[in-house]
This record gives sequence, C-alpha cells and structure tokens, in this order.
Amino acid sequence: MEFRPCIDIHNGKVKQIVGSTLKDQGDRAEENFVSEKGAGEYAALFREDGLPGGHVILLNPKDSPFYEATAGAAREALRAYPGGLMVGGGITDENAAGWLSAGASHVIVTSWVFKDGKIKLERLKSLIGKVGKERIVLDFSCRKRNGAYYICTDRWQKFTDTVLDRELLSVFSAFADEFLVHGIDVEGRGAGFDRELIAILKAFALENETPVTYAGGIRDLASLAALDEAGGGRIHATIGSALDIYGGTFSYREAVRYCSVKNRKIL
Repeated sequence: MEFRPCIDIHNGKVKQIVGSTLKDQGDRAEENFVSEKGAGEYAALFREDGLPGGHVILLNPKDSPFYEATAGAAREALRAYPGGLMVGGGITDENAAGWLSAGASHVIVTSWVFKDGKIKLERLKSLIGKVGKERIVLDFSCRKRNGAYYICTDRWQKFTDTVLDRELLSVFSAFADEFLVHGIDVEGRGAGFDRELIAILKAFALENETPVTYAGGIRDLASLAALDEAGGGRIHATIGSALDIYGGTFSYREAVRYCSVKNRKIL
C-alpha cells in the first residue's frame, strides 16, 4: 500500500468537501475544511516527504466564474512539485498536454470518456493518441444503486450506465496507467471505507499489475490498516478530511509513516 496525497481545489481554495453534496449550480458544496494555505504549500510538503502520485483535483467546471482561480491554484501546486502530482477535473484531449507541460505526471479523466452516460472509446483513444496511455489515470469513482456500483461523472453528479466490476477494470487496464476510485457515498464523511467496493478492487488488483488507488471514509490509523488488509496490500490509499493537515484528527505523519514502513522506507 502506498499513501497518495490529495489537493482538492474548489472556488480557488484548497478544501475538503462531502463529495455527494457537490453542485455545479452556484458552485456549492458542504465543506469539511477550507484551508488558509495555498495549494503550493501542500505540494511542497508532499515533495519534501517523497510522496509521488498525489492528486490535484479541480472541482469547478470550466464555465464557473471560479474556474480560473481554481486552475491557477492547481498550476501553483504543479510548480511546487513538478512531476510528482497528477491533475484531474475537466481534462479533455485538447487540454491534457497543457497540464502535462505545466508539470503534471499524469492526467486524471472520467467525464471526457463518457457521453450521454455511455463509454466512448474513440474519445479515450484520441486522448491516448495525444499524451500516451502511460500518462493517463482513469477515475472510475462510483455510487451504489440497485445493488451495483455505477460510475459517476461531472464531479460525481451524474450516473452513467456503466457498472464498476472486475471485468470492466480488466478491459480498461489496456487504456490507462492507473485507476482512481472514490467511494462517493462515503467520501468526506469519516464513517469508514466501503468494504464491498474494496472487495471488487482487490479481485482486480490480485490478477493485474495496473495500480489502483481508493479514496473515501478512511478516518484513522485503524481504518487505514483495515483497508490495507481488506485490499490484500494491493490497494493504495488517499485520505482527505480525516487528516490533521485538513482539519481532521488523523495524523498526517502517522499515515505517511504507516505506508512507508509497509514499503520498507522508514521516515
């Protein structure tokens, strides 16, 4: 298990929100934490601690009056840790290369590869043609409906008709360097991770080399260790509002140390 840090940016500020409450209309969300620090300060911290593969997520749509401020904060983070962070939020085949040139190691994409709730492979292939499979992370964040996990797009506000399962991940491992999966129903609530979703991710990860990172509900060291065990050590972890650097009670240092020791790198 690796610890993958995150920098979520909404209305130009580094925030932690309850994911299921995000609304484009009015740029609203239920906030757990709004930081007085800039995105670059967090990125510098992650660089100093040798934590690659973190996620910078733009939570405003391009037509938002806050988008430029949010994009500016994201670029600030990439300047502070060039090559160490992935960027997501509004990524298309037209702007992906620009974000990579700005310092991102990868682009994270969901909505671009869906249209009218359906996967459009031609869009994904176009993106691969522009930046290469090795620079793409597919975000298959999902919510449970009728007993299955459906991938959601547009900052988690729209259901697609695509169910996340082991077979889907196996097929799309040919089109991405990594997967990012948020358990949207538990994201930002600090109530524990989604064990049923982790079981699906583990089934894939035990048979495939494509890395999988999970986010949602990790609240303390015990739940991080439980996720590590439930995922067979093959699922990486992102933690947001539970961390003390984002207003929570879970020590960031403790989380970093746990994952570093698991990977035999003691800090």
